[in-house]
Amino acid sequence: MDGELLDTGQRILTVGMPRITICVAVFLAVAQAQSSDAGRKAYLAHCVGCHGDDGTGGGHGPNIVDVSEPLGGSKNAVRDIILKGISDEGMPAFKIPLKEADAIAAYVMVLKTPADAASIGNLAPGDPVAGERFFTGKGDCARCHMVRGRGGVLGPDLSNLAHRRNVAQIKKALVDPRDRGDAVTVHLHSRETLHGLVKNESAFDLQLLAVDGKLHLLLKDQIDKIVAEKSLMPKVEATPDELRDLLAYLSRLSANAKSTMPGDAEMREGIPFADVAHPKTGTWPTYNGNESGNRFSPLDQINTTNIGHVAPKWLFQIGAPRGGGEPKRGVPSWIGLEVTPVVVDGVMYVTSVNEAYALDARSGREIWHYSRPRSKGLAGDAAGGINRGVAVLGDRVFMVSDNAHLFALHRATGQLLWDVEMGDARRNYGSTSAPLVVNDMVIAGVSGGDEGIRGFLDAYKVSTGEHVWRFWTVPAPGEPGSETWVGRDSEHSDIEHGCAATWLTGTYDPDANLLYWPTGNPCPDYNGDGRKGDNLYSSSILALDPGTGKLRWYYQFSPHELHDWDATETPMLVDAEFHGGQRKLLVQANRNGFFYVLDRLTGKVLMAEPFVKKLTWSSGIGADGRPTRLPGAEPTRDGARVCPSVRGAANWPSTAFHPGTGLFYVMASESCDIYTKSDERWVAGQSFYGGGSHGSPSDVSAQFLRALDLQTGKIAWELPQVGEAETTSGVMATEGGLVFYGDSSGAFVAVDAKGGEPLWHFNTGQPWKASPMTYMLDGKQYIGVAAGSIIMAFGLP
Repeated sequence: MDGELLDTGQRILTVGMPRITICVAVFLAVAQAQSSDAGRKAYLAHCVGCHGDDGTGGGHGPNIVDVSEPLGGSKNAVRDIILKGISDEGMPAFKIPLKEADAIAAYVMVLKTPADAASIGNLAPGDPVAGERFFTGKGDCARCHMVRGRGGVLGPDLSNLAHRRNVAQIKKALVDPRDRGDAVTVHLHSRETLHGLVKNESAFDLQLLAVDGKLHLLLKDQIDKIVAEKSLMPKVEATPDELRDLLAYLSRLSANAKSTMPGDAEMREGIPFADVAHPKTGTWPTYNGNESGNRFSPLDQINTTNIGHVAPKWLFQIGAPRGGGEPKRGVPSWIGLEVTPVVVDGVMYVTSVNEAYALDARSGREIWHYSRPRSKGLAGDAAGGINRGVAVLGDRVFMVSDNAHLFALHRATGQLLWDVEMGDARRNYGSTSAPLVVNDMVIAGVSGGDEGIRGFLDAYKVSTGEHVWRFWTVPAPGEPGSETWVGRDSEHSDIEHGCAATWLTGTYDPDANLLYWPTGNPCPDYNGDGRKGDNLYSSSILALDPGTGKLRWYYQFSPHELHDWDATETPMLVDAEFHGGQRKLLVQANRNGFFYVLDRLTGKVLMAEPFVKKLTWSSGIGADGRPTRLPGAEPTRDGARVCPSVRGAANWPSTAFHPGTGLFYVMASESCDIYTKSDERWVAGQSFYGGGSHGSPSDVSAQFLRALDLQTGKIAWELPQVGEAETTSGVMATEGGLVFYGDSSGAFVAVDAKGGEPLWHFNTGQPWKASPMTYMLDGKQYIGVAAGSIIMAFGLP
């Protein structure tokens, strides 16, 4: 057609434009090639001795083409380094012409450009599908290397290879693999022999990933000798066509942290669920140490007689997460770590927002680190950079991301195995807390409980991430329970953005096969005009069938809640004698100021007593389990004084029950606020409070570590907190007769579990946002805790 329609100048011009474009492209390509050739010659003349002919490092200089290295991220930055040097790193300044420096910089950027940044015309030729068949079949590459959750763990994960290497570097690694010197045979004094790759080594220990995929954490005094072996990465044996296709496949492997990824159905050996449901002595395999939610440990090596000798054993620094973007209401500019470490098989797993670390629990030395970028445009807690930890099962570690993804990592390597999206972050969904494993499922909730989400709880298969069930904590219009959400009129109800988030880890009773999960406040927080009624299932405990997600029973602590009092305090499961009989109990110190004891099989309230003195909204809990409300306790446009404050009489940090003392330990707050309400409509990306709160000027706030008698709910003893900061530390009790917690001055403290007398403290100089745990390795008990941005472990000499 173009060759025939030449009857007007306009059409002649139209035909000519592609030809001009092609000529310009050819001219630019030739010029770029000439420039690159000049840069290569200058590079070989000045740089090859230190950085190698491909920029990956030589005898005297580092790798300068690693795309993850921010130094030298642009042509101008590389040119400036060439001309100015880096004296602290031993890099001299080169006195060469600017044009020559520019040519070298341009060539370095060519070397540094990853394969996935190549233009369509510059992609590696070949058939990527055939290359994948060779990778998983004849080439046997998948035996050692993983791609998008499938394959072996001995070699590096190649899922994002094209973003880390260019085509030439990938080809060189295939045809001329570098011996990294990490393949060894380790002979132990026990006469055991191990073959594998050295992941980390110091003068004191060695971390070995064996050829069978198992991780071994060895002390040097266990080792007889270490013998270096030939590299486990062989030269690829392939025909020219097979090599071309393999290169085409590998050079197109690029991962997107925001995308989802299905999992491999095969779950390899590791931690059985029996060891999570009934933890082995010395392990801490779940967020609360056990699935009952009771942070009581049977370990007693550290006890009241020797606590004075306890000292720090190791520290591990994690960069303190910070909120991104402009300050938002309710989001602090700095948030310390809220994680509780999990310890199994001698490995400690800790998290910050969107990143996880595996540490040697004896020394704190890093084994692996997984991270993904922080998400932008989030609202509420998710925007503040909160993550409270992991769950483990089999060969996997499970955690959530700030944008409401749940994903699985390999326990030995940190490689991503699968990734699912639970909720749409653009609709204010996030996730902050540790998941919970139950049988062959991993269960996780969502945050956004002040941002107008519709709350839910999800269950997924641990092997593949396949969705199993969802329980909506706010019913849809017309569903049972929706009648408890009555709008201003027939067309305007807040039920669609009713919140009732599920952001704190629940508990599980394996004998009753019941899953217990707490829910958050309804939205808008302070204005109930558009949600008249009880607002099910907000501020409640849900008892669910873990296999199906079906509701077995529920109890609502605060019907039609108006003070941002979530019920997201741990629903602790306790087997104890209560009022003359052996009972299966669920106990909770609720944010509304009452200490509850429920029959966990039926949900019946057995006792509800106030555990704070400043309590003005209710005179008590009736025989029907509903609170008796007092007048003047609802937010008004002018403001109403109500106790407790918005932070509650208690909050999410952990609690503990000591079966020996019969006492329940909680960090309690005596405080009041002025609550106001306002008219507000839900907007994506914003909070949905419908009012606000601030401290009551006529009241002085105070915090106490309190021990409550399980039988009566009365305060057996209390210890006031002294200091300017308010602590959000939880507590842990041990068989050694101790209760551990972080106090408001920044000290880590141990008190006598019977009477509350302080026995020991260590000043960390850090703010408290996390709760303690304990574990035992090699016959030694450790106490672990996150203080500020530091993971700390304490023990006896």
